Amino acid sequence: MPFLESLGLRYDGDAGTLHVLDQTRLPHEERWLDGSDPADMVGHIQRLSVRGAPMIGVCAALSLACASRRCTRSQLLAHAAALRAARPTAVNLMWAVDRLVAAIKADEDIPAAAEQIFAEDVARCAAMARHGAPLIAAGTRALTHCNTGGLATAGDGTALAVIRRAHAEGRLAHVWVDETRPLLQGARLTTWELARAGIPHTLITDSAAAMLMAAGRVDAVLVGADRIAANGDFANKIGTLALALLAHHHALPFYVVAPRSTVDPACPGGHAIPIEERDPDEVRGGPGAPPWAPTDVPVCNPAFDVTPAALVTAWVLDTGVLRREEVDAGALRS
Repeated sequence: MPFLESLGLRYDGDAGTLHVLDQTRLPHEERWLDGSDPADMVGHIQRLSVRGAPMIGVCAALSLACASRRCTRSQLLAHAAALRAARPTAVNLMWAVDRLVAAIKADEDIPAAAEQIFAEDVARCAAMARHGAPLIAAGTRALTHCNTGGLATAGDGTALAVIRRAHAEGRLAHVWVDETRPLLQGARLTTWELARAGIPHTLITDSAAAMLMAAGRVDAVLVGADRIAANGDFANKIGTLALALLAHHHALPFYVVAPRSTVDPACPGGHAIPIEERDPDEVRGGPGAPPWAPTDVPVCNPAFDVTPAALVTAWVLDTGVLRREEVDAGALRS
């Protein structure tokens, strides 16, 4: 069995072990967590130690592969159900777990099925980068939200993979990185990845995007997705809808980059996407710091928002680029 490694995971098929980089500790500490037990992986996913729609699907599959060495069929199916329910919005998690459940029920090689999901995700990242980079004009100053790179996938990422390739081809001038409230995935994770890749970037508060666009300092917006409905509406990290509205107002291209596995043909539109509501303390105060709000203040903390298809310039998938007229004609419905 192989040894698989990406920016955020290390899997040893022979030993039956999986370790994941604790994203809550970045950028100041690179700490690896054991994810070989699916019960532990559920906790890692819920705490956002592991995050990113493709990444949580890959890690759930590999964790089940590790467990298959010591668990009965019924135990594996119970673990799969718990993993599938760990986060409700990201459809990649359900997609990956359902593939493993099918392998379990068919008495197939479970590690091989999980390792195939890893390999497919790496290939999808490369394909998204290949399809998306030509959309980036020379000298582009791109703005991105949350983290969509190697920490969120098994490969180079979704939107960040396009940015990396555009930079390598000399198309990209600069990246504006939203801090991404309330857990600062842009500030903590995307800046860390861009610095490692040597890509020029500047961190901004989420609320600074409007000013930069109004000043003509942004040329395109690239984001990822956690679920894309059949009509092209999509859920992504909270704050994405505001960026889409701003981009529309300023006539800037707004690109969604995601693998085809993020498309949910059974979901008719954004109204049907479940939105996870997270711990109020994420908004009341930062991890490890005194709360900056009253400890009993009521909080609304949706993890995602839904952006309507009408605000999207193009959907960059591993299968190719879809324009709005293609999506309107049903390109995402099967």
